[in-house]
Amino acid sequence: MHEDGNGDGRRVGAGASDSGLDRPGFLALERELTVLLRRARASQGEMAREVHPDLESSAYGLLVRLDECGRQRATDLAAYIGVGKATMSRQLRALEELGLVAREPDPADGRAWLVALTREGRERVGRVREARRERYARRLADWDPREVTELARLLHQLNRGMEK
Repeated sequence: MHEDGNGDGRRVGAGASDSGLDRPGFLALERELTVLLRRARASQGEMAREVHPDLESSAYGLLVRLDECGRQRATDLAAYIGVGKATMSRQLRALEELGLVAREPDPADGRAWLVALTREGRERVGRVREARRERYARRLADWDPREVTELARLLHQLNRGMEK
């Protein structure tokens, strides 16, 4: 049996059939994304603690972004993560205190700062991300590699569509 978003198996929302949203595909999509997102939130907290015991769960995605894209301005990070400047400033201060990120002057604009992973931050994030991929590989070992690639492609397509 699949979990649903409200936890008790009830269908929620009036008028869904009028708009076509009760089609089996959209119902299944909602259900499966709800399960995936719940598990992702729990997993993000675990990974954050693996990077550093005092790391907030919400800061893990910020570290991954810096790992993938390199140094960036705090305003760009805030826009990407979807938080305000004050929240980003607080998160970056906490990450600096943990020794995971450092700020450096932006050579293109002397008034601005760039945020980058420290060597320690890069090593810790790298270890956690590698362990995460190893877990995926173990859990999906019985999948055809083409199915894994197709799932990644479809998730990328979904993420791009959600940006619109």
